[in-house]
Formats: sequence, C-alpha cells, structure tokens
Amino acid sequence: MTRTEAEAVIRAAGETPPEAEFPLLEAAIACALHESPEHDPQAARALARAGIERLAQRLKVESAEEALAETLAGDLGLTGDLFTPNHPDNADIIAVAERRRGLSVTLGIFYLHVGRACGLDLKGVDFPGHFLLRIQTPEGPLALDPFSHGRVVLPSELTRRALHTGLTPNVADRLDLLMAPVSERAVLIRLQNTIFAHALGEGDFPRAERSALRRALLDPDDHRPWLDVAAAREGQGALAGALEALSCASALDQGAALAARAQRERVRLQLN
Repeated sequence: MTRTEAEAVIRAAGETPPEAEFPLLEAAIACALHESPEHDPQAARALARAGIERLAQRLKVESAEEALAETLAGDLGLTGDLFTPNHPDNADIIAVAERRRGLSVTLGIFYLHVGRACGLDLKGVDFPGHFLLRIQTPEGPLALDPFSHGRVVLPSELTRRALHTGLTPNVADRLDLLMAPVSERAVLIRLQNTIFAHALGEGDFPRAERSALRRALLDPDDHRPWLDVAAAREGQGALAGALEALSCASALDQGAALAARAQRERVRLQLN
C-alpha cells in the first residue's frame, strides 16, 4: 500500500459517522502503512484473528477481565516495552504485532478490537500520561492496563497515578472522571499525538508532519492538527506547504483564525 492509498483509507475512517462502528484495526494498520509503506500488514491481522478465536474460548470458563488479559498478554504475549519505550516501533501496530511489545495505546488497539469482536463492553480511557482500558463487569467498571499484562488497576492506584501527573486531589479522587470512556477514533488520534510529540522532540519534522496529517484526516472537523502540520512543514523549510496548512486551519475554525493568521504572516515574511 502506498502512502496515497493509506491516506485514502484513513480519510474514509475519519468520515465514519458517530453512530457507525469505527474501523479501528484497519485504520490503525493504514496509519502504520502511511508511516512505513514497506511493512506487511498481515502480521497485525493474523494476531487479531488469533486473539478473537482464543478469547471466545476463554470467555466460556473465565470472567471477562481475566479472559481478556490471559488472551492478549498470556496467549499472544503482548506487553509494554520497558527498555526502549521511545522506539518508533512501539507506536506502529504492525511492528507491535511482530515484536509483541509496544506502547499502552498501541497494545490497547488490539485489546479493543478483540474485545469488541467478542461482545465485551470495553472502552479506551484517555488517562493522563498513560492510556488505560475500561471494562464493564457485573460488579461495575474496572480499569485495565494493557502495558502491564492487562492487569486490573485498583481505584487507589488510579488516584495515585492521577496525583503523580499533577491533577488536583479533588479531581484525582473522581473515578467517574478518571475512567471516562473515549471513542475508538479518539484512541487512534491519541496514538498519532504521541508519535507527533516524540518526532517533534527529536527534530524529525517529516515524521511529525505525517502524524499530524493523519490526525487531520481522522478528525476532519478539528483545526488543530493543521496547525501542527504547518509547524512541521515550517521546520522542514516547506513554507508554501505551511501556509497551505494554516489556511486549512483557518477555514475549519474561525475562532482560530486570528492565531493562524498571525502564524501565516510570520511564515509569509520568510518567503519574501
């Protein structure tokens, strides 16, 4: 699949109506191919199929949270990369399928796809600093950590983690806020945000631009990814492309027009 073909798949996913099922796995694969077109996506699809088959069997004799963790972490061997967490492969779902290690959010995509296929009430949680999962059980919702073998995270641990990220105590004690579910589209956008932040921090502006563009395609009504596209293009010296991205941001959100116009004028001055 070429980058142009991958962009078409990502754009189609971004146009999925809110009431329709978001194609999480295929959209994530398309994002990985957009970054590295030479990859073979079959490893990710095969791993997902194996997970669905194994989880369906485990659910016959185990609780939902136990079956999910045992399937994804035990049977499939998916776990967090403790030693090289910033390695680009950790954010690539195809590479994760091959290495069986990755970021929490990348691993979480497999959990969500497999769990949904088996009828589990499983959602992503946009927890500050660390992506988590929320599974509904007869006893109530539980938080799971895909980075740590899908283990249950107790409420006290959630509060401790929230305080560690800088949240105030009155917010850190609110489990309804800490475990608020997000859409699968938002999960994939979070992964692209992570890629963008790492790439920008390393000065890899082409990679930063690609991740920001994927965010723009996944959420076509949001002007903010286009501001990041513009910044990444400016970092590469592609000033005409940066101006084009800023125009896209202004067209989407007139409230951002003033800031985008100021940034656009600054870029334009560099062209003269």
